[in-house]
This record gives sequence, C-alpha cells and structure tokens, in this order.
Amino acid sequence: MSDSPVNLSTAGPPETVLEPEPAGALAALAVALDAPEDRRRDEVAAVVAAHPRFLDGWARLGELGRDDVERYACFRVGYHRGLDRLRQSGWRGTGYVRWEHETNRGFLRALEGLRGAAAVIGEVDEEERCRHFLAQLDPQRFPVDGPRSHDDD
Repeated sequence: MSDSPVNLSTAGPPETVLEPEPAGALAALAVALDAPEDRRRDEVAAVVAAHPRFLDGWARLGELGRDDVERYACFRVGYHRGLDRLRQSGWRGTGYVRWEHETNRGFLRALEGLRGAAAVIGEVDEEERCRHFLAQLDPQRFPVDGPRSHDDD
C-alpha cells in the first residue's frame, strides 16, 4: 500500500460540443419544416440533398420518413455522419455529448431516432446499444432505464 495521495478529479468525462451547422442549411431546414405537411418531407429531403453532412437534416428526414425502413435508413445515415463529426471534433469514443448544446442535437436526435426505428423493425440488439449509448452521452437527458418525455425538442 502506498502512502501517496490519490488525486481525484471532479471534472468527470470530457465533453464534446459539435461545431454549428452552416447558417444556410439551418435556415433552409427551418423553411422546409414550416412547409405544408403534404410537402414537408420532400422539402426536407431537398435540404439534405443540398447539405448531405447536415446532421439535423438527416434526423428530421428520418422523423418524416414514409415508412419504417426509410425512417431507419435516414436515422442511420445521420448517426454515422454524426460519429464522423464527433471524431473530427476530438471525441475519442468516450465522454459526454449533451443535448443542452444546440449543435449536438442533430446527432442525438438521429441516435434517438435510430433507437426507436430499430425497435420498430425488430432490431432489438441495436435498439439496446443505442439506448445505452444515449445514456452514456447524456445521462440526464437519456436515462439508462429508457427515454423520457422531452420538453425542448
């Protein structure tokens, strides 16, 4: 047993905050989401086609998907593009990516959408992995025992 003091840190795991999306993409998405319901999905798809790295665009397109498979596919693309962006921002596979930062919400929305879409199509293992990943990234927003209602979606 050593007599050396143990240095404890109260900082916790590192936190990653993604860079803001391009202003033009954000503005175009806002307009597309305000489109009449019968045109909204196509308008959001046009934004994603013009800005294929736009995480919240993919997440919103997943929410508007025409069927379970399209929703799953869009959320999956947003999730994988988000992992790329996180790594480019210095994330090393651990640490927080919190909802409180507006710029993280596209990725988290895509991951939460992927969790739900995986459950719908019977991908139980993937649903479970996504649920645990969300809880690791932001345990207050996504408790490990499952999703909770969100007031600021």
